Amino acid sequence: MTAPAVAAALRPVSLEEVNALAPLTLRSCRKYVVPASLVPVLVDHLAPGFGVLGDGGRTVFRYSSTYLDTPDLLTFRQHRQGRRRRFKIRTRSYLDSGLTMLEVKLKGARGVTDKRRTVHDGRPGELTPAAARFLRDVMDGYGAELPRPLRVSAVTDYRRTTLVAFSGAERVTCDTGLVCAHAGQTAAMREDLALLEVKTRGGVTGVERLLHRHGLRPVGFSKYAAAVAVVNPGLGGNRWSRVLRRCFDRL
Repeated sequence: MTAPAVAAALRPVSLEEVNALAPLTLRSCRKYVVPASLVPVLVDHLAPGFGVLGDGGRTVFRYSSTYLDTPDLLTFRQHRQGRRRRFKIRTRSYLDSGLTMLEVKLKGARGVTDKRRTVHDGRPGELTPAAARFLRDVMDGYGAELPRPLRVSAVTDYRRTTLVAFSGAERVTCDTGLVCAHAGQTAAMREDLALLEVKTRGGVTGVERLLHRHGLRPVGFSKYAAAVAVVNPGLGGNRWSRVLRRCFDRL
């Protein structure tokens, strides 16, 4: 998805408008791996009911997420096992603005994701005293202990375009150029693919019905799990093996 292709079809909206229309911090999320060539076709179908996050003419933004986990990869193992109650801890840096947020994604009842976040006061992945207090408070509210020790376990870098329905019913992110790093190794997602994530409080959305008509179905995909599993198959990422083989040439 290129910035000109999106800007030509959808009205740019500010971050404040996106958050007002569809904050969706408590949501259901479904991911789709799609041919990058299909994305402009999908975008054309979305206008005029969708806007695109824009800032100064830019509609594609650079993200970097730094994940925190225990030395024995507790978070990764919980996700691999499909635990109904699980969490991920990361800092997310918005490279074009210089802002870094500390985020916790909590998995709750019926697979709903509850994302808690705050401005981070340290370097990416650094557990400052304020960060530690925030994490303890979130985990206390979740009814779980904050795992210890936490350390940087993986980093993912990618480009993101965010689409938002003016109805507020859904938000769609499109990630390209994904590069995963874990244990000193890196793996890059194929450039001819894009990762779409549909975020909603309801059931199947209009965007998803459009994807289904193109023969596309949701996939189990986690950037963090991919970062760990794709460079270290011995850690048991079999549940994602099919989608990872499709996305990464090194498998």
